[in-house]
Amino acid sequence: MRLAPVFEKRAFARAAAAAVFGLVAVAAPLRAEAQTMQKAEIEKIVHDYLIANPEVIRDAIDELDRRQKVAEADSRQKVVSQSADKLFNSINQAVVGNPAGDVTLVEFFDYNCGYCKRALDDVAKLVDGDPKLRIVLKDFPVLGPGSVEAAEIAAALRLQLKPDKFYEFHRKLLGLRGSVGKAQALAVAKELGADTARLEKDAKSPEVKAAIREVAELADGLNLSGTPSWVLGKEVIVGAVGYQQLKAKIDNTRKCGKTVC
Repeated sequence: MRLAPVFEKRAFARAAAAAVFGLVAVAAPLRAEAQTMQKAEIEKIVHDYLIANPEVIRDAIDELDRRQKVAEADSRQKVVSQSADKLFNSINQAVVGNPAGDVTLVEFFDYNCGYCKRALDDVAKLVDGDPKLRIVLKDFPVLGPGSVEAAEIAAALRLQLKPDKFYEFHRKLLGLRGSVGKAQALAVAKELGADTARLEKDAKSPEVKAAIREVAELADGLNLSGTPSWVLGKEVIVGAVGYQQLKAKIDNTRKCGKTVC
């Protein structure tokens, strides 16, 4: 999601200021070599250089952004390795597709997320077209109380329904238009033959709360702030990147053990 122009300008200004201060810091050793040069003179040199070469600020911002992305990717890979069992094999998750598949794709989603609704067709296409693919669904309710309510009902329903039936519930609920909460989740569950009285009771159980908390802790460790987000191998993929990109990364994982060969 692109930031609004005013926030982009503020972000650019902060980054530019950081670049200026960084250049001043680089210039600091000059004071030792030329002790008679005053601070104002050094600052003027830096100022004049930046005015004459403004692309330096852009290059510094680009390099800072590159380093931050590398550091974030490295940090996420460590979390994936350290939390692999909870990410890929937790009892607190729904698995669709082939439960014994040779490749596992994890999706963090929210039932009220518009981008997740768009990605629903991508997931369905992957499941239908790849009999060896295993998909783990992690309900990450970040869009308000309604999302939390829907997540609680879904987690409770997982204890009642078989995986294929739960996947039908998941698709129906995620495919609804408008806001989704407890009422909508219960209605879809009832349509599929679930015991709604039991659902309402189980939705408030310690087990369900623990399941939702586990996903939140994983997302926090992976520094995920939105949905959909994906984990494939050791890579974290953020956003509704589309079927083709997901399929290409899955194919690469089979080919060379990495999302990019």
